[in-house]
Amino acid sequence: MSVAHAPAPAGEEPSARPAGLGAGGGSGTGTNHRPPPGSSLLGRQTEVARVLGLVDDGRTGQRTLLLLGDPGTGKSRLLAAAAEHARDGGVLVLASQGVEAESRHSFASLHQLLLPVLAEAAALPARLRTALDTAFGIALDDGPPDSMLLRTAVLTLLGGVSGRQRLLLALDDVQHMDRDSLDVLGFVMRRLAAQDVTALMTARGHTAPSGLPAGVPTVLLGPLTEQAAAALVDAQPHAPTGRRRIELLRQAGGNPLAIIELCRAAGTGGAGVLPGGGLPHTERIQELYAARLRALPETTQRLLRYAAASQGEDLATVMTAAGVRSDLSAWAPAEETGLVAVMDGQVHFRHPLVRAGAYHAAPAHVRQQAHRDLAAALTADPARRAWHLAAACVGQDESVATALEDTAELAERRGGFYAAGQALQRAAECSPAPADRARRYAKALRAAQNVGDPLWVSELYDRITALTEDRDLLGMAACGAGMGLSLFGHQRQAFSVLMRALEPQPPGNAMTVVALTSILAAIGYQSGLPEVRRPVTAVLEGARAGHEETPYAELATRDSSDAVRAASLAGADPARAPELLRRIRPEPTAREPAADIAEMTRLLGLGGVSWYADESDLCVEAHRQGYAMLSAFGAMGSAAPSLAAVGAALIDTGRWAEADEHLDRSAALAAVHKWAHLQSDVEALRATLRALRGEPAGGPADSAWTAVGLEENRATHARLLRAAGTAAAAAGDFDGAYRHFRSLFAEDGTPLHYFLSPRSVADLAAAAQRTGREKEAAPVVEAVRAAVGPQPTTRMTLLLHHAAALTGAPKDAEHHFRLATVNPVGDQWPPARAQARLHYAQWLRRRRRPLDARPLLVTALESFTRLGAAGLADEARVELRASGVTTGSAPAQADRLAELTAQQREIVRLAARGLRNREIAERLRLSPRTVSSHLYNVYPKLGVSSRNQLRGLFEDL
Repeated sequence: MSVAHAPAPAGEEPSARPAGLGAGGGSGTGTNHRPPPGSSLLGRQTEVARVLGLVDDGRTGQRTLLLLGDPGTGKSRLLAAAAEHARDGGVLVLASQGVEAESRHSFASLHQLLLPVLAEAAALPARLRTALDTAFGIALDDGPPDSMLLRTAVLTLLGGVSGRQRLLLALDDVQHMDRDSLDVLGFVMRRLAAQDVTALMTARGHTAPSGLPAGVPTVLLGPLTEQAAAALVDAQPHAPTGRRRIELLRQAGGNPLAIIELCRAAGTGGAGVLPGGGLPHTERIQELYAARLRALPETTQRLLRYAAASQGEDLATVMTAAGVRSDLSAWAPAEETGLVAVMDGQVHFRHPLVRAGAYHAAPAHVRQQAHRDLAAALTADPARRAWHLAAACVGQDESVATALEDTAELAERRGGFYAAGQALQRAAECSPAPADRARRYAKALRAAQNVGDPLWVSELYDRITALTEDRDLLGMAACGAGMGLSLFGHQRQAFSVLMRALEPQPPGNAMTVVALTSILAAIGYQSGLPEVRRPVTAVLEGARAGHEETPYAELATRDSSDAVRAASLAGADPARAPELLRRIRPEPTAREPAADIAEMTRLLGLGGVSWYADESDLCVEAHRQGYAMLSAFGAMGSAAPSLAAVGAALIDTGRWAEADEHLDRSAALAAVHKWAHLQSDVEALRATLRALRGEPAGGPADSAWTAVGLEENRATHARLLRAAGTAAAAAGDFDGAYRHFRSLFAEDGTPLHYFLSPRSVADLAAAAQRTGREKEAAPVVEAVRAAVGPQPTTRMTLLLHHAAALTGAPKDAEHHFRLATVNPVGDQWPPARAQARLHYAQWLRRRRRPLDARPLLVTALESFTRLGAAGLADEARVELRASGVTTGSAPAQADRLAELTAQQREIVRLAARGLRNREIAERLRLSPRTVSSHLYNVYPKLGVSSRNQLRGLFEDL
């Protein structure tokens, strides 16, 4: 079921109220087979809960609610869900819908509302019954009814009915109800507290219509989130794919009605596009606003057509192109009917479908002329001019193609990957020569890859392979196609595409080889398959060393290409990561690097090597800076392979609030672009975080286990197993926890995933210790020790000591516990460090050494409390009481500043005084980036989330 409505008569908001809601009443009974009311309203769970809570007696403590929003946001559907829920609960529903044509007839809406119960008016006192009959024209009288008698009559009637059965007044489109009805209903609503009556209303717009009681509670239905909008698109029977899907989401702006109608148009072969948009057109869309558009003066219709054809051109350009000069009064009819708003030198369409209707209302030759006129008016803006020339172009034209390619290069330099991809694809379509067409399609594919749209990439890949055999162009295309297949979860197919581009003859350009191996390494990590990782090192070693000219702006500098090479090598063999990181790690400097695509690529490469080197703080910081640049560019496709890793790093380093935000953003991106394995990764990481917090939400959802083939997506499989094990342990099911953690390793201890599985070795050991399976787990710990090599990272060293303390020889346990808890570097992983201290303290207390255990428990409890790990904090608190601490439920607050280094304390002190990062950097002779990094890292340790809270940590400021 869809969120929005079926089409309504022109000029009205479409409505899809179930039969019987309009004027009928009565109660209904639900069936066991029907889904709960409102469950089909995608992205409106909060609003559904609010209105259903209003219907349920006594749940919300209020009796009235007004739903506001633009046309098509789902107000009427939400009202219908509330009415259905009310009927299922035995509530009598009285409903009325405001109709613009009846708004001039007194008491029309009130009559519609009360019609099902008018027969009960016979029991009213004569004066009240007469007032009611007079208002509805049932009885003849010399004049209008006495207003007070009429109000009292309606209140008495509803009160009598509600004495026998609870009432819900469902009032739709209140803005179109006649004023006399609203006056009476306002009187009634102000007195609902004394009656068993609830009133739920809807109105178009963002403010309550006049006539309603002052202060009536409201809920504004805004646009759907990106994730919900993508889910709604995918739920349609004619959902578009590729670039058309992304463009439809952009143009619809989260409006459910626009999404549904545009999907329907795309599926029924609707022709015609909006400039730069590709929105389909059908008679159905046009007729939604046809009456209002046809009623406008010809000059106003012409202005709307030119505004619809524009790509955000300013008001002056639109008016010049339309030949209307500067007379703003020509816009007035469209503004008065609510079709557009003219402000700040721009024309804003009130609804996405208004623009579609205004554009397609004109014949093709008229639209073509509009684009030519706009192009003529844009002589000072070659980029926009090129788009309008392309929109007016029929067939192929090299001059138009060249202009669009120039536009794309400008957009790409500014980081506008989506705009660049659109321009390049249209340039290819306008190219007469096949070679130029293939080259431009390849450049469009690279932009589409940066956007992160696998389906768009797939479409372009098919066109390129049909046009050319050029090894460099095919290599460029294979990069995008391979990553797209990987994001869909098809790792082996992606591997095959990449190897065909590399063998038997690799591309001639060394940077194309570097780009291909970077994708190959990402696929090797996600798949976890040795045969996919194996070629990476050999291919890179066979490629020419050094840096050369490249069509890839991402690899345009030596630093960026070196970082990408290092990340690929580290992914193929994580044991090399620490040394590779030392090579590419920049020296501290006060110089700010250029914020271009190459710098963004360097940061992502640095973050990737840091991830493999277990330098979690640097991993987070580098990716955070890289993501900020990508976000400014408006395309997060390059971030796709690293999003899950960064989410895990945020959890591991105790930045749980930031992890929540990061996972929300990742989930939205995965839904919009259909990144299949990332959707499961996000669910696994969310489940892990819930479990660490002690929330009783269980493990990952069932759908996460089946979204992709886990055998070729071992990274996702490992995350799901870790999440399930952590959730089981949080619930006290240590047998289940052991089974899940043990599944991260083969029978002989070989890791399921070469990198992720070893990092759960301490979790496995803890579950083994709680279930008496220490001897069973000990060989796995030793297998992990052998797998990570003779020089493991500091993090792996700490985890192995922790695991050995729990599963190894009892005589060596304290030695390993000490080594797992004393290294200060381990403080960058607060959850793991606190759990190691808790386990060490438990070991000490069971050996009747409570005095030695207390400091460890105090520190662990403080860490768990600061993190928000309620379940683990409770466990530490119980152990603390068992060790003899009875002075309260928690230890005294420690000096949080004492955990910081001297430099960090000084940075925090200066920030608390109000100095900006650049001012602090100048005073301490650091770079602003270093200051930002220090502040970000110390926030979790200090228990604050912003610099505004720092002042409270100092008594001398």
